[in-house]
Amino acid sequence: MNLIVTDLASRETASFKSVAAHEIEFVVGDCALGKVLVARSPIGVCAILFGSTAEEVEQDLAASFPGSRIVSHNRRLRADLTKILQFIAVPRNPLELDLDIRGTPFQRRVWDALRTIAIRKPLTYAQLARRVSGPKSLRAIAQACAENPIALAIPCHRVMGNSGSRWRVIAGASNASRP
Repeated sequence: MNLIVTDLASRETASFKSVAAHEIEFVVGDCALGKVLVARSPIGVCAILFGSTAEEVEQDLAASFPGSRIVSHNRRLRADLTKILQFIAVPRNPLELDLDIRGTPFQRRVWDALRTIAIRKPLTYAQLARRVSGPKSLRAIAQACAENPIALAIPCHRVMGNSGSRWRVIAGASNASRP
């Protein structure tokens, strides 16, 4: 997987300050989990969202990228969608996608730690906290998981509470409770 990490400061000073840099292309498809939306910036996949309807995931995307031009582009993103659908059907290997990861430094540390969790080897939030440098608050770790915009490629679904159940974070986006 080619990982490209960006944050607000670097995006604002990037040399590609054109209209295209603020464009997010997306495609919506059907899977066993409902609707899946894959979005890509000029840098890489910046969102994988799940929902019940196309309208729901499109609204989630627009809310996640205010100020960006959101454009449906089925043909260009078909290969990304196909990889994701295949992964959902048979999750054997990590997703090989160029990623545009946007988040705070703490969120990126949590998301980097999530990417080290092997398939079918879930961790508890406490175990994940030990892998993350900085604050060890389980609530902060769970919140970062919930705000993960690139579900499956950053596998927040591989983390569970000590009881073996998934935690649901009430505030913010809730991809953590999804696949």
